[in-house]
Amino acid sequence: MHASQADTSQQSRLAELVQSLTVHDGEHRTRVEGVVLWQASVPIARHPVVYQPRVVVVAQGRKRGFLGGQMYCYDAHQYLVLAVPLPFECETQATPDEPLLAVAIDIDSAMLGEMLLEMDEDAPRVSVPRGIASSPLTADLSDAVIRLVECLGSPLDSRMLGRQFVREILYRVLCGEQGDALRTLANRNDHFTQIARVLRHIHTDYAQPRTSGELARLAGMSVSVFHQKFRRVTDTSPIQYIKQVRLHRARALMAYDDYNAGTAATAVGYESQSQFGREFKRLFGVTPTQDAANLRAQSPVPVVQA
Repeated sequence: MHASQADTSQQSRLAELVQSLTVHDGEHRTRVEGVVLWQASVPIARHPVVYQPRVVVVAQGRKRGFLGGQMYCYDAHQYLVLAVPLPFECETQATPDEPLLAVAIDIDSAMLGEMLLEMDEDAPRVSVPRGIASSPLTADLSDAVIRLVECLGSPLDSRMLGRQFVREILYRVLCGEQGDALRTLANRNDHFTQIARVLRHIHTDYAQPRTSGELARLAGMSVSVFHQKFRRVTDTSPIQYIKQVRLHRARALMAYDDYNAGTAATAVGYESQSQFGREFKRLFGVTPTQDAANLRAQSPVPVVQA
């Protein structure tokens, strides 16, 4: 069988499986920890999102991510790898007849480290990679994702086999074009991983005021080197990154936890509600109150892809 025929068959099989397990638009948690299915039957215009470190494989439809002037396409032919949590912009191409169907697998850094030890490989001494990239979907990776989704229909299969398939998927990514980013993530002495540690700290404690000096010390770098490496990985400055994380979190609090603009602003670390309102509208295009009302009226499409 030719490679192109195998690819078409794999795409169809994966789309069939994902559609059978998703009953409405939005995000669907599964029985396997760190594995999420997505469905969208209507196009979604370009909008800000936050992605956690994960691999995203699209079975049908197309998504485009935008960060720092670069566009990252992920569809049935290209998969996306995010090695660090990133705020960026995303759009979805989908129709009721051909909905977007996708699988997301969280990246487990401990699992990566264990695999690299077993593979007897060290992280490469290369320049700091970017935190996001798209790559051609290989037949081996597609097969592994299909086996993972097949097991999700059975509680016993999910419990006994699910994490094994996740491990295989991460192994296939390690062996692919984006393997360097995952290898550097598993090397705790690498600049990339030092920045990743700072990003995790920001997401855990986003409401606390932070200076560039404090974050640089956490990374074990001088302020100038920290700014250079941070921008290389995230394509933005530390201050802008923190601002986007706070605004996305405030958006979720208002839409799904019944916070008003004032209480949400305070919860995410803003001292000035007027500043919060200005920066929120600059990022999302509407006021906090308007945005929360719009999100509550929509079908459950997640605000923060976590």
